[in-house]
Amino acid sequence: MKVKIEIDCSPEEARAFLGLPNVAPLNDHLVAEMQRRMDENMHRLQPEELMKTWTSYGLQAQEQFRKMMTAAATGQTDKL
Repeated sequence: MKVKIEIDCSPEEARAFLGLPNVAPLNDHLVAEMQRRMDENMHRLQPEELMKTWTSYGLQAQEQFRKMMTAAATGQTDKL
């Protein structure tokens, strides 16, 4: 025997029916706080400094990857 129940309700109605708390105000507060912090931090960073930081990580990662591949190809894994 199969029983199929289809309930048409909004998320708010389902939450109230199940007795779950309404977290929408908390979510709105957290999103607003994250947005405020991101805006604050964007004003602190200069685009040139940001690019230097990003590219230095990229170059370091490329160099480390090259060393790892060279060591693996030559069988010198003790130099990693």
